[in-house]
Amino acid sequence: MDSNNIENKDNIQSGKTVSPPSYHTLNPATGELLKEFDTLTDAQAEHLLSNAHQAYLQWRKVPIENRIEIFRKFADLMDENIDRFAHQITLEMGKPLSEAKMESALPGMIFRYFADNALEMLAEREIKIEGFSRVYSRLEPIGVTLAIEPWNGPLYQSMRAAAPNLMLGNAVIMKPAEIVAGSTLMMDEIFEKAGFPSKIYQSALVSRDQVSRFIADSRVRAIALTGSDRAGSIIGEQAGRHIKPVVLELGGSDAFIALDSANPEAVAAEASACRLFGIGQSCMSPKRAIVTEKISEAFIKEYIKAFENQKVGDPFDPETTTGPLSSVAAADNLHAQYQDAVDKGAKVLVAGGRMDGKGAFFKPAVLSGITPEMRLYHEEAFGPLGMIYVVPDADEAITLANATRYGLGGTVFSQDLDEAKRVAEAIDTGMLGINRYMGAPLEVPFGGTKASGVGRELGSNAMDAFANLKTYSIL
Repeated sequence: MDSNNIENKDNIQSGKTVSPPSYHTLNPATGELLKEFDTLTDAQAEHLLSNAHQAYLQWRKVPIENRIEIFRKFADLMDENIDRFAHQITLEMGKPLSEAKMESALPGMIFRYFADNALEMLAEREIKIEGFSRVYSRLEPIGVTLAIEPWNGPLYQSMRAAAPNLMLGNAVIMKPAEIVAGSTLMMDEIFEKAGFPSKIYQSALVSRDQVSRFIADSRVRAIALTGSDRAGSIIGEQAGRHIKPVVLELGGSDAFIALDSANPEAVAAEASACRLFGIGQSCMSPKRAIVTEKISEAFIKEYIKAFENQKVGDPFDPETTTGPLSSVAAADNLHAQYQDAVDKGAKVLVAGGRMDGKGAFFKPAVLSGITPEMRLYHEEAFGPLGMIYVVPDADEAITLANATRYGLGGTVFSQDLDEAKRVAEAIDTGMLGINRYMGAPLEVPFGGTKASGVGRELGSNAMDAFANLKTYSIL
């Protein structure tokens, strides 16, 4: 299939109206229009949902051993197509090709993880109760899950939601971000080749109104969303009205804390590398570097060096370290946040901002002296913008780390492990790394607190929100 000329699958001719083509892909490095896709008609959307429900009724009966075999075939096929997927991701959202290849390897790893662990995850759990010969519970499928996934990790994010649902026995309708529709649609071909039943997984180019109707429909039993906290509140409210479980993986403003006994140069190198990875467009990026006064001078010097050494340019160029942001709108918004802080007195450690010319380029920048009057103090900064806060001690680091409505992840560095653990336990987040940036290992439940969302994906808890925990008792 030509990755630049992907047509909507099952283009049913029934249905009299088609919404305007809101799904369109642009090359953010050049502004070139790559492709427009028609949003499904209401009749097409209904047909897609009906097919998903019918597929679920059959798939749930497939023995777990057979599902595992198909999962392994899918993983092998993904491995064979890493370069093709990476090219498409870089083309559509600007991620440097080397990073796009890393992402393209993740779906295979995710599906192998669930293939390796499904028997244990889905095993019956014995409960001892006097008077019964046997009581046990087990996770059982519930139906169709609607997954609404973002542009910054079009393969990783979508498969992180799809894999646990499919292994459990659910069907998946995948609604991609409008600007990476081509990348997501390519997945349908791999599912078909791997031997998954027809329509058990379907990409759906649907409108917001159609998403709302899906959520209200009794055949859709759960919703997964990765996106902004604003989108999460809307989807969560709609799901709540229909009493449906949700997993919401939303924004983040993670703190990367370096305490007195940390090695400032080494920690700054890790903090800056993690902040810049993915062009800084990641919910779990450590956006706020919080460093104690004792080591701040050496830390800041090393952190600045990393940002100054970035090569901004064509994401297909192997020498490029920072490509364009995903869109002109994203670059303009980040620049507005940056300029707002500068205008209100933030100290510019590395000057950056919107770059002239074609594309959505933003020169990496570093600021300090961020105050509550500035947008950056409260908002998520999605892009290569580093923020450094200097505090007197660990207690002030805790206070500042928690001074955000977000609570996704965080990092604490200290050679005093007891101190590091004390600080880590006091930070209100869903995940936290001590003396190492945690990232998102497949084995670890991924998710946050506060405005960063509810529920968990990946790890041993990945199926919980999408399953019926059913208990059986035998006299």
